[in-house]
Amino acid sequence: MPELAPLPQSFYARSACEVAQALLGKRLVRLLDGERIAGMIVETEAYCDGGAPDLACHATANQYRPTARTAVMFGPPGHAYVYFTYGMHWMFNVVTGREGEAGAVLVRALEPLEGEFVMARHRNRPRRDWTSGPAKLTKALAIDRALHGANLFDPTGVLAIEDGPPIDPARICTGPRIGLGKTPEPWLSMPWRYWLDGNPFVSR
Repeated sequence: MPELAPLPQSFYARSACEVAQALLGKRLVRLLDGERIAGMIVETEAYCDGGAPDLACHATANQYRPTARTAVMFGPPGHAYVYFTYGMHWMFNVVTGREGEAGAVLVRALEPLEGEFVMARHRNRPRRDWTSGPAKLTKALAIDRALHGANLFDPTGVLAIEDGPPIDPARICTGPRIGLGKTPEPWLSMPWRYWLDGNPFVSR
């Protein structure tokens, strides 16, 4: 059986913006049917940075109190927050910060590294389109509701984030988050999206 070498829980016990940047270059790994499927994280978005109000974040529902949908986001850091959107797509997030305060990072794009034949089967598209967006990568790695709440620092689990090569800070770009609809300012324009400059798998 393949093994996982997950980052420790302490990695996630920081503000969402810190974790969003630190995740770039790390390896998201899914164990499926005895195979490792993995990609390097090349794009992220932070939500509820440091527990601060964020009207683009799901935690704003119910006056910043947990709901059945968002309870995981208020829980201990280092767990997966997986939700369904537009009636067709799963989104994968990691919970950040302190327990009791909402915080999360959406993983938006990966560069395929391992298990590419599995990704190809799941996506049935050119390689460039396997993982170049948040809904694409969940399909490629078979991440869905069953992994909501998964412990990402458990070496015996099936989903984890492992260390990767150091990233030159000069390569990290920032800008507004994507697809926020009618979110008002200043949250609409917060530069809480991070990506690796020049990487072909960053979403468009």
